[in-house]
Amino acid sequence: MSASPTAGIKKPGPIQKLGLARTAKTLKRYQFLFEELVKRDFKKKYKRTVLGMGWSILAPLLQLLVMAMVFTRLLGRDTPHFVIYMFCGNLVFTFFKDATKGGMGTIMENAGIFTKVNVPKYLFLLSRNVQALINFGLILVVFFVFVAFDGLPFTWKFLCLLYPICGLTIFNIGVGLILSALYVFFRDTQYLYDVFTQLLMYMSAIFYPVTRFPEQYQRLFLLNPVYVFIRYFRLIVIDSVVPGFAYHMLILADVAVVLVIGCAIYKKCNTEFLYYV
Repeated sequence: MSASPTAGIKKPGPIQKLGLARTAKTLKRYQFLFEELVKRDFKKKYKRTVLGMGWSILAPLLQLLVMAMVFTRLLGRDTPHFVIYMFCGNLVFTFFKDATKGGMGTIMENAGIFTKVNVPKYLFLLSRNVQALINFGLILVVFFVFVAFDGLPFTWKFLCLLYPICGLTIFNIGVGLILSALYVFFRDTQYLYDVFTQLLMYMSAIFYPVTRFPEQYQRLFLLNPVYVFIRYFRLIVIDSVVPGFAYHMLILADVAVVLVIGCAIYKKCNTEFLYYV
C-alpha cells in the first residue's frame, strides 16, 4: 500500500493556525460573511436608538464630562491639561472594555451559525473587534479636536500612536479569545469580568495622576498592560515625548503573551464548543 501523500507532514500548531497569513487567507475566503457580521454587529448595537452611531461618540463624552466635573477640582489642580489626561485614559480603556466585553459572548451568540455552517469561529470575534475599532476611530477624531482646543501642538510624533493602537487591537483580540472560550464553559465569566474591569479602571490611573504616589509604586502601574497603553498616549500627546525602546518592547511583550495564551486556549477548546453551546 502506498503511503499517504500527507504522511509525515507536521500539523500546524495553534499559533500557526491563527497566524497572520492564515487569518488573512480566511478573511479573504469568508470576506462576504465577515462584512455582513460587522454590519450586523453595528445594527444590533444601535437598534431602536434615536441617535444610532452617535452614541458611540456621545457616551464617552458624557462620561468624560462627569469625570471632569468630579475630579478636576479634587485631583487635577496640579496636573497640566487634566481634561486631555483623563480623555487619554477614558479613550483607551473604553476601547479595551468595548472590544473584550463584546467579544466575550461571540461564540455563544453565533452558535446558530457555526453549528449549521462550517466557518472559523474566531471570525465572529474579529468582526466584533472591527466594530470596536471603528467606534474607537470615531472617538479618536473627537479626541484630536479636544487636543486642538486645549492648545497642544500636533507634531510628527502623533504618528507613533499607530503603534499602541495596533498593539491594543491585537491585545484585545487575545483577551477576547480567552474570554470567549471561558464563557462557553463558565457563564459566571461575564459577572466576574464586570468586577475585574471595574477594578482595572481604578488601577489604570484614568482620572488621577500617578505622580501622587512614591516613585517605587509608580513603577508597579507598568504591570497593568492597559495603563501601559494609556501612558503611551499621554507621553505623545501631552508631553510630546516618544517612549524609549524598552517601553516599546514592554508593549510588544504584553501583546505577545496575551495573544499566545489566547490562541492556545482557543485551539484547545475549539473542538469542545459544539457540546456546550
